[in-house]
Amino acid sequence: MAPWNILALTFTNKAAKEMKGRIADLVGIDKARRLNMGTFHSVFSHILRVEAESIGYKKNYTIYDETDSRSLLKRIIGDMKLDEKKYKPAAVHSRISMAKNHLITPDAYQMDAEIRRRDSYSQMPEIGKIYAIYQQRCFLANAMDFDDLLVLTYQLFQDHPDIKAKYAERFQYVLVDEYQDTNYAQQCIIIQLTKEHQHVCVVGDDAQSIYAFRGANIDNILNFQKIFPTAKLHKLEQNYRSTQRIVNVANSVIRHNSQQIPKDVYSKKEEGERLIFKIAYSDKEEAAIVCKDIKRLRRAENGEYSDFAVLYRTNAQSRSFEEAMLKENIPYRIYGGLGFYQRKEIKDILAYFRIVNNPDDEEAFKRIINYPARGIGKSTFDKILESATIQNTSPWGVIHSTYFQQQVTNSTWQKVNAFVSLIEGFITQAATMDVSELAKQIVLGSGIREDLYSESTPEAISRQENLQELLSSTEAFVNERMEEGFESHIYLPDFLQEISLLTDLESKDDEASRVSLMTIHAAKGLEFPTVFVVGMEENIFPSPMCTNTLRELEEERRLLYVAITRAERHCILTAAKNRLRFGKMEMNPVSRFIKDIDPRLMDVEGARSGGYQPNKPYGSTYGLGDDYRQGSRWMQNSNPVASQFRADPKPKITSPRPKENANDPFSPSFKRLLQAQGGNLRKVNDAIANGGRATPPTPSSQPLHEGCVIEHQRFGIGTVIKVEGSGDETKATVSFQNVGIKQLLLKFARYTIVN
Repeated sequence: MAPWNILALTFTNKAAKEMKGRIADLVGIDKARRLNMGTFHSVFSHILRVEAESIGYKKNYTIYDETDSRSLLKRIIGDMKLDEKKYKPAAVHSRISMAKNHLITPDAYQMDAEIRRRDSYSQMPEIGKIYAIYQQRCFLANAMDFDDLLVLTYQLFQDHPDIKAKYAERFQYVLVDEYQDTNYAQQCIIIQLTKEHQHVCVVGDDAQSIYAFRGANIDNILNFQKIFPTAKLHKLEQNYRSTQRIVNVANSVIRHNSQQIPKDVYSKKEEGERLIFKIAYSDKEEAAIVCKDIKRLRRAENGEYSDFAVLYRTNAQSRSFEEAMLKENIPYRIYGGLGFYQRKEIKDILAYFRIVNNPDDEEAFKRIINYPARGIGKSTFDKILESATIQNTSPWGVIHSTYFQQQVTNSTWQKVNAFVSLIEGFITQAATMDVSELAKQIVLGSGIREDLYSESTPEAISRQENLQELLSSTEAFVNERMEEGFESHIYLPDFLQEISLLTDLESKDDEASRVSLMTIHAAKGLEFPTVFVVGMEENIFPSPMCTNTLRELEEERRLLYVAITRAERHCILTAAKNRLRFGKMEMNPVSRFIKDIDPRLMDVEGARSGGYQPNKPYGSTYGLGDDYRQGSRWMQNSNPVASQFRADPKPKITSPRPKENANDPFSPSFKRLLQAQGGNLRKVNDAIANGGRATPPTPSSQPLHEGCVIEHQRFGIGTVIKVEGSGDETKATVSFQNVGIKQLLLKFARYTIVN
């Protein structure tokens, strides 16, 4: 066999380089150099470069990256005079990309009634036309995007059997890594190349198929032996990373999936510790527990901070852990992303906060003068800065002046004046509203909420979650300040000061060894001695957007399998009884996936606050019912992602919008509650938190005294050290098990006496 007869396909350049290096060590550099090895896109790009003229392209074609594609789409949307708030380039590009990954051409897209109905429901009925124009413009520009590298390779082989035969003859042995992550188009090309000789070897783990939202299709690996009937299955069941107990836990979780290739994974490492499941009173205590455990294990094992990883389901969950680690002087890094307060949507909102607090803040002014878009273009902004220099004042001072009014058209002046009125309205509200109430008004009034909720892509949903988390942080800030007796320090300037101190601490931290904070999706392929999997609650993990079908739910379970198997020695799962979400306190049950873990393999701590019952069966408590237990009819449509692009069978189209939640401060239900409470947000939040009552119940009629043990809604279990003052000014100093010493103003404190 000649080296050039082997084609090895991977998903990353790093993996291809690593494999080539290992092969070079075995057979020598010269032979390894002749292997055809690389990513799908790099290999197919090379083929298209050679064969470009057969499909009407020139050999020197350009490859458009995501930025190029979205820029072109933006121009097309503008040329078609479509509403750019509805037809956002990122959302349109996502739809086109998904179509291409399922080999749907522009003509087929526009002819499919089901796709047209879905686009109309999403208020984007012109996507089919945009797709056709986009593809034509790319062709005229002699350019291909990344998805075209797959689509056009497939079309090349489909329309030119002689060219396909040439490459099938050249690539007599095809090897594919991470096959569980392949999409429909990739699988079709592999079948084209191997249909005749059937020399194909794929490697993958169906239990780690977690990228359906990117188009990956688990059926490719599950049905491989149906497509290639003579294929032999070799199970590589030894885990070289984790202890036997961690492997056993992962096995007990994934065993509950009906769609899988059965395996009995084992480890030859030591038996190791049992998995620990810790139930905290709140998200604040959860973060404190994780920090405490990191310090404890680091001391006990003489380890490094880089030995630890905190894994969460959504990016927004990083905030509480970032804040806790900054306060505890634990260095960390956000792996594969930005820190919470560095994310664009958060910086945009904080810029509004800053300009309301200080209208002369030039940097904040620059960031929000035309966000969300209000028709104030670059030329107008340049005139504002020029006038500010001439008048020796701030941009805010300029837009109040008659001088500036004379420099612009009446239409431009009206747009700028509307912005001035908006900010001045917020400034007036800031004088009387606490920061939590004000934050909601700014997010609504500025148009940021409408802008962030105008898309339903995974990236857009992540931004929406970050918005809600910021609102939750303002609510937590107000509640804690009031409980601690700082009623006069719950306004915007106080919150901004708190945030600036946190971000200042972050910027000064330059240690090389850091705790890794990341989503579980980002953790795939990585490993750490100690892993914390946090937020193990219903409505968080599994995500409420991924529980509509058994197929979606099983991918969520695979996600937990991936999280657990990142751990080498210690795996700790955490959940919170109370969690601030959507600006108010939620109480979610323990994740249904905790019930999947064999209780003999797990120690539970803090069950007093979580209501964890290992022997309680699934049922209506977790919203599953008989359909989940029976399961079979859920599997009739094996690929709901791909089904959006299939004409037969016709899938049921579901709304991309999130379900209405009365706890969401922007939902119609919340607004009705707000109206019923006379516009008082504090009363609304109390009403939701207390089952419809407009005022919270009295925590306890018993007087506190030194030595009392209390259970606090946010801080957990604590012992009273001192009680002082009288009446409404009574304060208690309490030492809490995980969050340290707090002083509580009892008229606001939410607690019960335990002992």
